[in-house]
Amino acid sequence: QMQLVESGGGLVQAGGSLRLSCTASGRTFNSYDKGWFRQAPGKEREFVAAISWNGGRIYYADSVQGRFTISRDNAKNTVYLQMNSLKPEDTAVYYCAADNRPYGSNWYPSHWGQGTQVTVSS
Repeated sequence: QMQLVESGGGLVQAGGSLRLSCTASGRTFNSYDKGWFRQAPGKEREFVAAISWNGGRIYYADSVQGRFTISRDNAKNTVYLQMNSLKPEDTAVYYCAADNRPYGSNWYPSHWGQGTQVTVSS
């Protein structure tokens, strides 16, 4: 059984930073592409960032490009999302996800974490 567990969410003022972590357990995910999605109240879940299994390919949503950085440490079975210059519109539940298919259009991973709340106050 594969499990993804997020941590690092919280309350931060606009302009601040947070770093989310997602650690996999149950089996290794090192050959999987991983990503972050988010869902704000009343909105659909949206893509935030993705990283290939070896870190060689990275993708960001336009809304976070230049502010967020995704990275991974396969030795720790962990993927990170460094979020800087946070805005109130970044408020959402952030989900970690993984899939053995490479990131591409209409990428919808088969493995998901339970989510961590990020709240940005103005």
